[in-house]
This record gives sequence, C-alpha cells and structure tokens, in this order.
Amino acid sequence: MAERFFEVNRISYSRNDLPPEEAAHNKVLHLTVKCEGYYVKRVMLDGGSRVNICPLSTLQRMEIWTERIRPNNVCLRAFNGVKWDTIGEIDLVLTIGPVDFEVTFQGLVMDTSYNFLLGRTWIHTAGVVPSTLHQMVKFEHENQEIVVHGEDGQSI
Repeated sequence: MAERFFEVNRISYSRNDLPPEEAAHNKVLHLTVKCEGYYVKRVMLDGGSRVNICPLSTLQRMEIWTERIRPNNVCLRAFNGVKWDTIGEIDLVLTIGPVDFEVTFQGLVMDTSYNFLLGRTWIHTAGVVPSTLHQMVKFEHENQEIVVHGEDGQSI
C-alpha cells in the first residue's frame, strides 16, 4: 500500500527548485502560454479563484471573434466584494509546456494585470501543482513530470 501511495504522488519541490533569489521574492506566478497561434504572457495562476478568466481585451488582441462566446448567467464576485457579470464563456486551447489543455474561460470586460487567469478549475482538472515560492508549476503527462517555469523580468 505504501509503495502505491508514493508511486502516485511523485510531484514535489525542493530547495534546488528555488529561483536565484531563493525565498526573497514576492512574485505572483505568471506563465507564458501559446493560444490560437499567439504567445500570451502574464497568464496568472490563482488557486484562490474558482473560475478561469479571460478579459475581453485579450480576445480582441488575439483577433478571436466574440461569436465564439457562449452566453451564460454567471456573476462573479471579486476579492474586494465587487460583482462582475460575465459576457459568457469561451473554450480555448492553451499549450503549456509541451501539453495542450482545453480551458473554459469566463469572459469579462474589465482592466486586469493579467491576460488570462487560471484558477482552481484548471489547476485541479490538469493535476497541476503550482508553487509561487518556486515560481514554477509541475504536473504529470504520459508518466513524465513536466516542469514549466514562471516568467521572469526578461520573458518574451
């Protein structure tokens, strides 16, 4: 039984995974992903968010037609208590590391500091173990551990 537990739960972080400044940072975990032929930076991982969010401005910059947005009646509440009605939801394929993920986003018309927000919905479905401390995510794909590093100040 113990062998099975350790076989299934292989993902871990160590001191060797820390960024050069070690724990002396206060960075949010941002990734660069590929979506619909575009490289998109400032993709924020937020385990505190129940949904994945795509600002309308991101879709517009990627020239994705709003006709792809399916209407829904979802109302989100921001951390500051403000309510936001979504404009609907859209499915997009994100390439993160070597793996493609189909992600359902809630579309919002609002200014954000990110281009996409990946919340618990994606984190749990993909089996991703994010670490803001280590500035990376790890997950398994085809029995291999995949490591995707967060953006640094010099990311493209």
